[in-house]
Amino acid sequence: MSELQEGNLDLPLPGDGNTWQRWESLIRLGRQDLSLARLAEGHTDAAAILDELGADLPASGELWGVWAAHPPTHRLSARRHGSRWVLNGSKPFCSGARTCTHALVTAGADSGGRRLFAIENEGTTADPSTWAAEGMSDSDTLTLAFKDVPAVEVGEPGDYTGRPGFHHGGCGVAACWYGGAEAVAETLADKAGVGSPDPHTLGYYGAVVRDLRAARDVLRRAAEEIDDDPDDLGGRAAERALLVRSVVASACSSVLGHCAEALGAGPLASDAAYTRAAQDLSVYIRQHHGARDLAQLGERAAHGAAGAGP
Repeated sequence: MSELQEGNLDLPLPGDGNTWQRWESLIRLGRQDLSLARLAEGHTDAAAILDELGADLPASGELWGVWAAHPPTHRLSARRHGSRWVLNGSKPFCSGARTCTHALVTAGADSGGRRLFAIENEGTTADPSTWAAEGMSDSDTLTLAFKDVPAVEVGEPGDYTGRPGFHHGGCGVAACWYGGAEAVAETLADKAGVGSPDPHTLGYYGAVVRDLRAARDVLRRAAEEIDDDPDDLGGRAAERALLVRSVVASACSSVLGHCAEALGAGPLASDAAYTRAAQDLSVYIRQHHGARDLAQLGERAAHGAAGAGP
């Protein structure tokens, strides 16, 4: 992964005063290749988590992932083995399953509760059959089987999701989505900017410009707010992350739809870059939980505003 080897993933940490610079790097990677951005986002998120929880940062040449999905169909358990822990079971949606040298992994402890562990990615077995989609296929997102994999606990129980950075990191994922939407929009932008495009093309492109600029403004404002209150003393981090992710995911869906309507089947048949960008983005934004996240946003906003409206 050349971005790592060249040191291009040594990004500012969230809340350090340069959050927008951090996200601009993720946007650039998303515009270039969403699978690359997914791996980069995981590595940089791991670095931020390790920093926030007082652990050593990734060493040169290491590539880290954050594997925290826990659907009911899979279980990864942690049990003490002397002074350390070992992990057994399976974990789905591990991006960089065969690429990452290390990872932060959530697992259910034998004593109860879910904890966060650091592992060297040895002793795991990837199942290549667990990713059927063309979209995001290069992100190497697979289910991993763990058998007595040594692990070191990071932080205390509850620290991973309880820190403000959990929500700051969620906004960083949306920055990757946004970069992917810019890549999808490039083909329509080219069509709208050449010759005398028809009014329908210009109308679709106008909608794309509207959605992208609105999403970028929301991301930029969120970065400023995080830098102003990195420790979330104002208690807005969770609501902010829900808002940012919802706005950006909605913009991405709109861009995909408008570009598909305006461009038709032509680019899907003849433009490999456009097809790949559209497929990747369609899959990646499924990390947004749609109506469930909107319900959480509405609940938080309603209680916080005390009936005063958004």
